[in-house]
Amino acid sequence: MTLSDAVAHLSPHRWARANRLLIRKALAEFAHERLITPEAAGDGGYVVRSDDGLTRYTFTATLRALDHWVIDADSITRHRGEAELDLAALDFFIELQKSLGLSDEILPVYLEEISSTLSGTCYKLTKPQVPVAELVDAGFQAVETGMTEGHPCFVANNGRLGFGVHEYRSYAPETANPVRLVWLAAHRSRAAFTAGVGIEYESFIRQELGEETVEGFHAVLREQDLDPADYLLIPVHPWQWWNKLSVTFAAEVARRHLVCLGEGDDEYLAQQSIRTFFNRSHPEKHYVKTALSVLNMGFMRGLSAAYMEATPAINDWLARLIDNDPVLRATGLSIIRERAAVGYRHLEYEQATDRYSPYRKMLAALWRESPVPSLEDGESLATMASLVHVDHEGKSFAGALIARSGLAPAEWLRRYLRAYYVPLLHSFYAYDLVYMPHGENVILVLADGVVQRAVYKDIAEEIAVMDPDAVLPPEVSRIRVEVPDDTKLLSVFTDVFDCFFRFLAANLAEEGILDEDAFWRTVAEVTRAYQASVPELADKFARYDMFTPEFALSCLNRLQLRNNKQMVDLADPSGALQLIGTLKNPLAAF
Repeated sequence: MTLSDAVAHLSPHRWARANRLLIRKALAEFAHERLITPEAAGDGGYVVRSDDGLTRYTFTATLRALDHWVIDADSITRHRGEAELDLAALDFFIELQKSLGLSDEILPVYLEEISSTLSGTCYKLTKPQVPVAELVDAGFQAVETGMTEGHPCFVANNGRLGFGVHEYRSYAPETANPVRLVWLAAHRSRAAFTAGVGIEYESFIRQELGEETVEGFHAVLREQDLDPADYLLIPVHPWQWWNKLSVTFAAEVARRHLVCLGEGDDEYLAQQSIRTFFNRSHPEKHYVKTALSVLNMGFMRGLSAAYMEATPAINDWLARLIDNDPVLRATGLSIIRERAAVGYRHLEYEQATDRYSPYRKMLAALWRESPVPSLEDGESLATMASLVHVDHEGKSFAGALIARSGLAPAEWLRRYLRAYYVPLLHSFYAYDLVYMPHGENVILVLADGVVQRAVYKDIAEEIAVMDPDAVLPPEVSRIRVEVPDDTKLLSVFTDVFDCFFRFLAANLAEEGILDEDAFWRTVAEVTRAYQASVPELADKFARYDMFTPEFALSCLNRLQLRNNKQMVDLADPSGALQLIGTLKNPLAAF
C-alpha cells in the first residue's frame, strides 16, 4: 500500500457524507440527553443555535417514545446570518462547546476521537453496500464485520486513538482483515494462569495452539538457554507488541522475563469490541481477548492482570447459577464462559501506580468459549448489535429477519424478548444480578430469521450483584457492588430500554413494520407474563416496579464529554451516573 493509498477513503464527497451522518447523530443524541434543546420551527422543523447564537442548524425530525429524535440527515442545514455553510463536525463541537460541557482540556482529544470516527465512516462508505436482505444470510462473521454504526448512543464511538491508518486497516473489525496473534513467553515469577474447573494449563495451550506450534515456541526458549517450564504463554495483539510491550516493557524483555516467540498459525478476525478475536481458522476454538492500550469510547482498552485471576471462577459461578435455575433454563439462555485467563504483573509500574492505572492493564489475555459448537442443525449466529443496523437503503436488519421469519412482527418480537429480555428480568428480580447487555455483549441464535435463544458474553468484567448481603463464594466477591435502591432498575431501564429498545422500536416504526405502541405493548405483555410465572417474587416486583410512570434519564455521552479517558470507575459504577431529569416509561401505559 502506498502512502497515498492509505488515505484514499478520505475523499471530499465521502467526508461530506460522514460529517452529515455524524451531525445527525449528535443532534439526535444530544437532544435526547438534554444537552441541547431544539426549538420548534413549524412543519416538523427544528432549530439548534450555537453557544454565541450566531450559527444555526435547522432540520426536520419526528419525536418518538423515550424522547427519541428521528432526524432526517438530508434535511440538516447550517447557517450563519444569511450564508449557508458546509456541515463540519469539528466546527459543530467547537460552536457548542459550552452547551456540551466540553472542557478546554477534553475538547481537542474529543475532536481527535470525532476525526477518527469520521475517518472510519469514510472507510465503511468505500465497502460494497450489502442490503440487509442479503446480510441475514451472510454468516456470523460477515454480519459482525458488516456493522457500520458502532454503539447506537455514543457519538464519538470509533475513536481508537493510538491506531495509525495502516493499523486501522489491519485491525479494525470493519476492514475484516485476518490477524495472527503474537505470542510471548512470560516468566512464571511475574505471570499467572487461572482456569475454570477441569482445565489444566499444558493441555489447554496445546489444544489451542497445536502441538507443533507449542514445540516450536519451546525450541525458541531452549535456544536462549531458557527452560520452557519456567514460562507461561500469552497471546498479544500485534499492535500492543509493536507499540507498547517492546518499548514500555523493555526492561522485561532485556531481562528475559518476557520473550517474543513469534506469531501463531491461526488466523483471527477482530470483533466489534476491537480487542476480542474470533478464530477464523478453527471457529470451534476459543475467542481470545487481548489487552489493547488504545483509547476508545471512554476507556483505555487494557486488560487487568489482577482482574484476570478471578475471571474463570466468576464465569463458572454464573454458569452454575443459570444451569440450576428453571426459569433461566427455560429461556434457553447460555453464557460463553471465559474459561482461562493469563496476566502479567510489571512490578515496578505496579509500585508506581494505583490499581486503575492503564500501566497495570498492558499485558493480559483471556480465552472465551466459541458459540459455534453449541449450534443445532439449521441454526446460525448474529451479534445482537445487528438488530439496530440500518443499511444504505434505510432498511433494518431486524426488519429483514422479521421478513425472513414469516411471523407477524409482534410475534417475532415476543420470541426475541423471551430469549433476551426475560433472563435479564429474572436475574435482576431473583438474584439482584445485572449484566451489561448491550448489542455487542449478546449473541443471538437464529433459525429462519427467528431468535431461538440468547448467548450473553463479557461476563467477569461486566456483571454485578447489587445486594450487599449476597452470600457469594470468596473468589467471586469482586462482583458485589452497592447501588442505591432507587437506581437499581436503571440496569434495565437505561441499558435495555433507553440504549437498545429505543432504537429498535424507532427503526421498526420508521419502516412501517411495527408501530411503537405495538412494540411497547408487546414488551409489557412479556413482562407481565414473566411476573405471573414467578408469583413468589411479587414483593420484589412491587418494590422495583417495571411499570413506574417514569425513570431517571442516565446520559452516556455526558460521561464521555466530561472525561473521555475514564468515563466510569468500574468499582463504583453508579457513582459516575449522569442523571438528568426523567423519561416517561413506555410500559406505564400498559
